[in-house]
Amino acid sequence: MRPGGVRSFALELALGPGCAYCSGERPCGRVLLEVAAPLRVRALQVKARAVTYWLEGRSVGVNAESSYYAAAETYLWRRQLLLRDTGETTTLLPGCHEFLFSFQLPPTLVTSFEDKHGSVRYCIKATLHRPWIPARSARKVFTVIEPVDINTPALLAPQAGAQEKVARSWFRNCGLVSLSAKIDCKGYTPGEVIPIFAEIDNSSTRPVLPRAAVVQTKTFMARAGAVAGPGAADTPGGSSILHCRVLHVDYALEVCVDIPGTSKLLLELSLVIGTIPLHPFGSCSSSVGSHASFLRDWGLGALPERPEAPPEYSEVVVDTEAAALGQSTFPLPQHPDMSLEGPFFAYFQEFRYRQPPLPRCTTC
Repeated sequence: MRPGGVRSFALELALGPGCAYCSGERPCGRVLLEVAAPLRVRALQVKARAVTYWLEGRSVGVNAESSYYAAAETYLWRRQLLLRDTGETTTLLPGCHEFLFSFQLPPTLVTSFEDKHGSVRYCIKATLHRPWIPARSARKVFTVIEPVDINTPALLAPQAGAQEKVARSWFRNCGLVSLSAKIDCKGYTPGEVIPIFAEIDNSSTRPVLPRAAVVQTKTFMARAGAVAGPGAADTPGGSSILHCRVLHVDYALEVCVDIPGTSKLLLELSLVIGTIPLHPFGSCSSSVGSHASFLRDWGLGALPERPEAPPEYSEVVVDTEAAALGQSTFPLPQHPDMSLEGPFFAYFQEFRYRQPPLPRCTTC
């Protein structure tokens, strides 16, 4: 048994481990306290806190000066008293005691992030205060994912770029290599396929090897400077972090052409990894609008689907109108090759005529 008669002191969240919250939600949970003997308690409080920080230090040699970069920012600070400190102690009887709590998250937060240099960490801490005895605490870390909606015009816009480089071998030019690439949009969600439309013009005498990769860049900022470096971080879902003044997590699509004997030809297209996927009719890679624009770019026309047959004439025209039409002084003209037995319908279809090919040159 622990000193003071406390058998166990724990904190639990309603969603359980592995679950995530969004900004504006209300996390709730309970504090479980089991005592073996009458326990005098001065106060019991719960604090919810979110701190963003990063720290890096460098030193060379034993007597060299060290340089440290540090920054911090608080996003959440909530305090709730489960047993208020009134100046007098409260006695808890032996047994199990349960204290419920809940708090509101701010409307805007930053996605949880963990890295060796810094982190965005959300936690709840319960503290039990007793007279003349050190405080007892229990801590629970929870995850927050800030929604990043990629259904915005800026993230649905296509991204394109071009680069070129002269291939060299020692002091001799081997020719020009050019690269152009395009992606359907800027925003994607984890697990989504990124179609890449690339064109390589190799006018050199060297064979080239194209490849592509998604690169994550983490930028840590402080008053003394900023440090950036690529790598993979333990971020929930791998989403971008763009609205934090201490650290950023950015993504880019790198299309690279390896040229033997020459530095590689590199083209970067900016990406945003979001959490809210594209709507069914807002997809930049498989939507009807994107398909139509793709056909327009290549000079093709999308043929419309065959419409349904119209209803029978007798179903939409009343008897009085039919009788009046039958007595009309302007009867319909009859074509000898046209049969009006039964219903018929027609629909228009769009055609695009291409320019005829140039005539071939013939020698006489």
